[in-house]
Amino acid sequence: MKPSQVSDRLKRTYAGYLFDLDGTLIDTAPDLHQALLSTLDQFGMAPVDESLTRHWIGHGARAMIEQALKHQSLSADQDMEEMWKWFITAYESHIAVHSKPYPGVVDTLTRLQGRGAQLAVVTNKIEVLSAKILSELKMAAFFEVLIGGDTTAHAKPAATPALEACARLKLSITDVLFVGDSVTDVDCARAAGCDVVCVRDGYNQGVAAHSLGADAVIDSFLDLV
Repeated sequence: MKPSQVSDRLKRTYAGYLFDLDGTLIDTAPDLHQALLSTLDQFGMAPVDESLTRHWIGHGARAMIEQALKHQSLSADQDMEEMWKWFITAYESHIAVHSKPYPGVVDTLTRLQGRGAQLAVVTNKIEVLSAKILSELKMAAFFEVLIGGDTTAHAKPAATPALEACARLKLSITDVLFVGDSVTDVDCARAAGCDVVCVRDGYNQGVAAHSLGADAVIDSFLDLV
């Protein structure tokens, strides 16, 4: 990592790297937004702007739908399961139409992998969808481990997903760096006991990156190498 980008407590290199998916590795908002619009339309609700969807990403599909309903002062407790099922179907069928890795991501992953670092994805997107988008964008081969929002008993911000990723990588939690974009990622890393950096322009639920409590904020993925 560039010296100007790190705090004194961060290492220059790590044995492993745990990456959030949405808003960190891949700009998934356009396809998530289309699935959300399809869901709202199917259940007779008004559309929302993509700028709002970007603020709601990070806690899973149910939370995103709930935020859209809350924004419209609506409650759909009895329909939530059906809305979630519709959303997942709509999203899975168009999961990589407009989504793409952020600039520098593929180059950085290639360089980290090339120097022997072990890489994992730790996301709140359900595992089957996470695997699908990584496969469709030809990124799956970079990662030895994938932890989705439904892989462990507790999703981020609990420590469980990060700890499980390290267990599968056979690495100590202190030998990995968590790379994310939101307070959900920072809280997960802190609870697990690993260092954490955030990308500046991810899906941060409207909270400025420098206010998330990470050890550093990076402007480019290439700052990791």
